[in-house]
Amino acid sequence: MDQESFQTAQVMFRRMRDDPDRPDTFRLLDRDWDLLPGVFGPNYTPATEILTGWLDFPTGGTFLELGCGAGVTAVCAALAGCRVTALDISAAAVENTRRNAARYGVADRVRVEHSDLFAALDPAERFDLIYWQSNFIEAPPEFTNDTDLHHSFFDPGYSAHQRFVREVPARVTRGGRVLLGFNIFGNRPLLDRHCAEADIAVSLLNAEHRTVRAVVDGVEVTREVTFQLLELRPTGGRSWSQIERPTAAISHSLDSH
Repeated sequence: MDQESFQTAQVMFRRMRDDPDRPDTFRLLDRDWDLLPGVFGPNYTPATEILTGWLDFPTGGTFLELGCGAGVTAVCAALAGCRVTALDISAAAVENTRRNAARYGVADRVRVEHSDLFAALDPAERFDLIYWQSNFIEAPPEFTNDTDLHHSFFDPGYSAHQRFVREVPARVTRGGRVLLGFNIFGNRPLLDRHCAEADIAVSLLNAEHRTVRAVVDGVEVTREVTFQLLELRPTGGRSWSQIERPTAAISHSLDSH
């Protein structure tokens, strides 16, 4: 685990959690958005703006977003002509996404569910594009995500990433794609290892460097950040269905780590 990345994320987390001037609306991608208390604020970091701008939405197809937060990416996908399913472990984020879908008149195209990763989906559901702007900061295995906002930042032991790569093959249509919003502070070697164990290869689609500044406890903090869009694909030219694992096999494998 990278202690510096973990400490940097804790600084950014406190900034978002403790901001006395946290707004209830923000502007991003030339639109105004509602922001509920306790929900990850895309106005505090350029990540959502950059990553959403890179996504090639499957117009007329199906789009699944994990960790939908305030709903910016999900709503943009619906406005681009997708049939959207948006999932989040935070009940507040679910409500936030529903509000922003209604704000832009796409509530009929955005289904929002309270879910830990894929748990709320029916077994047969498949999607043309699956996207997760992940909680890429590795925390110690004993670290506890005490609040919904913690889940937006920290993945203790990288267990959520391990579950994601093992479960995602069963959720992709033939010819579908899996994209991951990542960051230089994420544990890429560990992600690659989990992917290799699941017969998945990882490639970098896009990257952008930004200087991020924040005032925390009255002190300005500056960090150099590289935002990354990663694509996950089955190894060896296989299809997603060829590397799909039965649910029982996934559970046994995870229990053994």
